[in-house]
Amino acid sequence: MSTTRSTRDATAPGGSRSRHGVTSADSRDPIGIAVAVLNKLAQTSALDRFGLRRPTERVVFETTRAGFRTVGNVSRAFARKGRSDGTPVRLPAAAATGRFDLTPTEDEQMLVDVVGEFAAEVVRPAATEADEACAAPEELLRSSLEIGLPILGVPEDLGGISTERSAMAGTLVAEALAKGDLGLAVACLAPGAVSTALSLWGSDEQQATYLPAFTGDDVPAAALALTEPRPLYDALAPETTVVRDGDGFVLNGVKSLVPRAADAELFVVGALLDGAPALFLVESSTEGLRIESEPSMGVRAAGLGRVLLDDVRVGPIALLGDTRGEAYAECVRLARLGWCALALGTAQAVLDYVVPYVNERQAFGEPISNRQSVAFMVANIGIELQAMRLVTYKAASRAAQGKPFDREVALARKLCAERGMQIGNDGVQLLGGHGFVKEHPVERWYRDLRAIGVMEGGVLV
Repeated sequence: MSTTRSTRDATAPGGSRSRHGVTSADSRDPIGIAVAVLNKLAQTSALDRFGLRRPTERVVFETTRAGFRTVGNVSRAFARKGRSDGTPVRLPAAAATGRFDLTPTEDEQMLVDVVGEFAAEVVRPAATEADEACAAPEELLRSSLEIGLPILGVPEDLGGISTERSAMAGTLVAEALAKGDLGLAVACLAPGAVSTALSLWGSDEQQATYLPAFTGDDVPAAALALTEPRPLYDALAPETTVVRDGDGFVLNGVKSLVPRAADAELFVVGALLDGAPALFLVESSTEGLRIESEPSMGVRAAGLGRVLLDDVRVGPIALLGDTRGEAYAECVRLARLGWCALALGTAQAVLDYVVPYVNERQAFGEPISNRQSVAFMVANIGIELQAMRLVTYKAASRAAQGKPFDREVALARKLCAERGMQIGNDGVQLLGGHGFVKEHPVERWYRDLRAIGVMEGGVLV
């Protein structure tokens, strides 16, 4: 099911009108990304009209044991196109400052402020019902389109808002969204993972064929599918296989924990080709593709599902990037970086919630924060969170500058998976019995944080 975004173009004095309401003057300004997002947020009435009502116009995932099985969503016709020179557009690396300073730039901070407001006023209030429904409200998803999330990693020349590699901005946005809710953040960021992948590794034909849908007014649901449902799964050695068939390919395998699987019109699927992992574009209407529900312990609002590939035949345009595994490996690293950022936002939400709770909760005539065991536990959350943020930002900064970042992202993922899970556990512990019931959101944050070391793909920065 595709979503429709309303457009409210605005023309600023001294600049020409563009598709996303950004003037030509804005696009030359180094602060243009933040201005574009601010304009889009100011022009939408989503913050005023959003309510806490259960979505009734959406077919949600069944949470029964039987679940559901369906063919892929009938996707739009992606017309094959290509530019005259046949050269794909690539974003340049961010300039290195020569200083070890991970403080966000002025435009990055403005972007974080905008997304943070959206997370606080729209995402957080919708989180409980979305978790119960195993689906994100359509209204919220439309709002996320209106602030430009799907085009954050797309070059300006292709209709996006980026002028350089956006790994750092993407990390900050994912963190800010997850502070509202991790599951809803994944649902909002899923289409952007595919558009970013097309921007980073897509050929001229792939960019011209698929990216206009993401930069236009009717943005498709899409997903990056890497995880597989098997023990000891190694993201760099997928068991989903692909063989050459004439000038095309045939895919077989199963992908699990795919966000918005039932709605997606386009998937980026990881599979093994000639002994090396590679990425493939698969439209959801392709014969042989099936979707199953996969209700999970956490990240439920992302509408997770399984994608079953049974002799799925795709054309030569489907191969995204190289056949040596280099694009695939970078995709895995950038996805893991995105999950680290999501862990930061959720862990920050835990810290922000437990501090006033332990200061206000009375036991034996005094706040429980007066007890050293409680105070030390809260302090440890703050310490571990700052360590997680430091290593994650360092990895994102190196990725944005086009430097090797495999070591840094490995350290970040290890720390965020272990310490993030501990922060979720400590949040529940600090609330005692209140931490175990759904009256307080910490039990949901605990469930979500346990996904950090399990999930692969889904998001991309």
